[in-house]
Amino acid sequence: MAVVTPDEKQRIKGIVCDILELDGDEIADDSLFVEDHDADSMRLIEILSSLELNLRVTIEQSELSRMVNLQGIYKVIGNIAR
Repeated sequence: MAVVTPDEKQRIKGIVCDILELDGDEIADDSLFVEDHDADSMRLIEILSSLELNLRVTIEQSELSRMVNLQGIYKVIGNIAR
């Protein structure tokens, strides 16, 4: 399992904040996108797509169920062979 670097975590958080229209201090690694930040399924797919483009990875849509917060995204990205 690859480790997500602090720089990558910052990039991921920035992408998520842009899509969810949040300031960085409004989101914690364990806050839930849907429950805490009112994200809908379209926003979640937008996060997935943006991560793929910006990080040059391919994320299976089945991973969306794990990508409920930043911690989940870090785990998913960390498991992808890069």
